[in-house]
Amino acid sequence: MIHTSVKRPTAKHSTRRFPDLLSGTLCLMIVLIVGCSTEPGSDSPFDVLITNARVVDGAGNPWFRADIGIRGDRIAAVGTLADHEAVRIIDAEDRVVSPGFIDMMGQATTVLMTDPASAESKLRQGITTYLSGEGGSAAPRSPEAPPIEIQGDEQAWQTYGDYFQLLEQYGIPINVVHDVGLTQVRRVVLGDEDVQPTPEQLDQMKMLVRQAMEDGAVGTSTSLIYPPAVYATTEELIELTRVAGEYGGVYFTHMRNESNALLDAIREAIAVGSGAGVPVHIYHLKAAGQENWPLMADALALIDSARASGMDVTADIYPYIRNGIGLGSFLHPRHYAAGTASFLQTLSDANLRAELRREVETTSDWENWYRHVGMNWDNVLIVSASDGVDPAVINRSITEAAELLGTDPWNAFFDLVQAGGVSVNPRSMNEEQKWLALGAEYVMIDTDASPVNPSNTDSSHPRAFGAFPRVIAKYVREDSVLSLEDAVHRMSSMAARRLGLHDRGIIAPGMLADLVVFDPEQIRDMAEFGAGATRYAEGVDYLFVNGIPVIDDRELMDVMPGRVLRRGQ
Repeated sequence: MIHTSVKRPTAKHSTRRFPDLLSGTLCLMIVLIVGCSTEPGSDSPFDVLITNARVVDGAGNPWFRADIGIRGDRIAAVGTLADHEAVRIIDAEDRVVSPGFIDMMGQATTVLMTDPASAESKLRQGITTYLSGEGGSAAPRSPEAPPIEIQGDEQAWQTYGDYFQLLEQYGIPINVVHDVGLTQVRRVVLGDEDVQPTPEQLDQMKMLVRQAMEDGAVGTSTSLIYPPAVYATTEELIELTRVAGEYGGVYFTHMRNESNALLDAIREAIAVGSGAGVPVHIYHLKAAGQENWPLMADALALIDSARASGMDVTADIYPYIRNGIGLGSFLHPRHYAAGTASFLQTLSDANLRAELRREVETTSDWENWYRHVGMNWDNVLIVSASDGVDPAVINRSITEAAELLGTDPWNAFFDLVQAGGVSVNPRSMNEEQKWLALGAEYVMIDTDASPVNPSNTDSSHPRAFGAFPRVIAKYVREDSVLSLEDAVHRMSSMAARRLGLHDRGIIAPGMLADLVVFDPEQIRDMAEFGAGATRYAEGVDYLFVNGIPVIDDRELMDVMPGRVLRRGQ
């Protein structure tokens, strides 16, 4: 095993300030002295008054004691407000009140309509807003795409304009932001095969991106290790993202490589942003594979250099050393060039299996996940599978699944890939690279997971249930890598600024009232890899979304105050 020698960073209090915080900026400066309100002299009662709070304001400032008054969907005042009238008073009892957390890559939102109970997995973490999309996205959709059943209704859409109307029609308990997945765009126009667009097809793809941006998407996104996104050239990505740049969009990317070619992948991401004239955000930055762990320091240095030259590059991580991936990604993406379905049909051939095994064991000219886990099937945990797979393999390693199925690990691997729909959690990272990443001032937090309803799944990656509380429990309390103020800053205002949400992420008068109340000594993740992966996090006592309590004294409320947050709103 290769270990990287890293000096663990020491928690420090940030002194960051933001010049673009609307009327709340002045209030932040004087709130400790006299308090502040967006309605000077107003005697009308607050809808909610939170008293005796330790305010961690999201800007990186040291915590301070204050009361917070809410009217409607906004923070009306911060300061000494105990004598002010309120419809409801909540005594924080010296607990922390911070801005609601923002998940920088929270995957799908359709599940909020098809399975509304799934939202609890995010809400229990203190998440009030999440960015949806990676390579795929909810729109655009082909006119031939089948309708989706939503609460007994058959619904179909093609554009984000129509899709956002559906989200608002059914109601959501959490705020959502969307980017337009360039995998999605490619599939609509080109399908799943390894082909390059003609000039006319590229124009059609640009039109789809333009429509999504006009409907309110915040940028383009890619997932470049998965077919068919892997077939896109850098030039294609630049051309499509340039359209998003006309609307102030950002290029979000799961890069082409997160292991041995990590630095080249970062260079490509920067080239896309530079060529398109947009900022770049790197999803779940990592150096996967034991032999690649030392590359994290070089990756951060490369991003630092780009930022020093004037290129706006940011990133996020999730706080776990196992990633999540489709088992089929353990095979070279070129085998899927004629389409996934046609390739999977060939996997029954014993000679082909032998050839593919030799390729996986001996080559590294691609992101070879088998090498990343130390060429050991014990390090690959199965977390979900299609209906055609024996459910008993869930929460077992490939080695354990092989024993259960009465075969060897390699044949079990090929059988599971052929069955389709198998997701795994490979152990591919180390804690030292997480410490390094959290030492960079531009790194935020994501779950890299859709909302999950424990009643409807056998397993999950724990990040779906515990990523944000884990940052506080592990990297603040246990490892002392971050101060609480810095952790909250990364999980709130830093993310809000990246997404263009300039009236969220800070506790100050005039800002929208997305707030979380928690005990910093008690908040923690409960989900574990394996059978305990779907346990809700603990420690969020109150959660406000647009001024409405969604978690009230630890009880989940049946309310839908979430909003679709469109670009430029």
